[in-house]
Amino acid sequence: MTATNEFGHLDTPLEASSSPALKFEVYARCSTTKARASKMHLPHYTAHTPMFMPVGTMGSIKGITTKQLEALDCHVILGNTYHLGSRPGPELLEKAGGLHKFMAWDRGLLTDSGGFQMVSLLKLANITEEGVEFENPHDGQKMMLTPEMSIGLQNAIGADIMMQLDDV
Repeated sequence: MTATNEFGHLDTPLEASSSPALKFEVYARCSTTKARASKMHLPHYTAHTPMFMPVGTMGSIKGITTKQLEALDCHVILGNTYHLGSRPGPELLEKAGGLHKFMAWDRGLLTDSGGFQMVSLLKLANITEEGVEFENPHDGQKMMLTPEMSIGLQNAIGADIMMQLDDV
């Protein structure tokens, strides 16, 4: 069923998905706020939403271990594609079997596209039609981040949920 929201746009609720990479199911709704409780069946874990998602920019959460995160019932950690692509880099991540094995985390991983750094690291970036050329803050080398490279890095990371690189 499709309805119109308060902005005049069509609402197409995602009731369920059975994709091999993601199965999504809504199991409760609030009739007042339209909030939903759901399960996302990811390749590495079934995450319940809504959820708290800590940021592990470079593959770790400062001051807490992955075992402690599991004990706190954390379902998904957010990793940063730009930073993980710079260091430790895709070669080391692939050699380790992906970020899950690198950080001893058997639950979900979401990666951003690296695009936020187009703004936050503007002094180190040159934005072109092809992508963004960054200067690596660790060694000064140039790195061109294109949409294709962003997805390639996220594949090397082994993310369960990937964000695409688009225009700012």
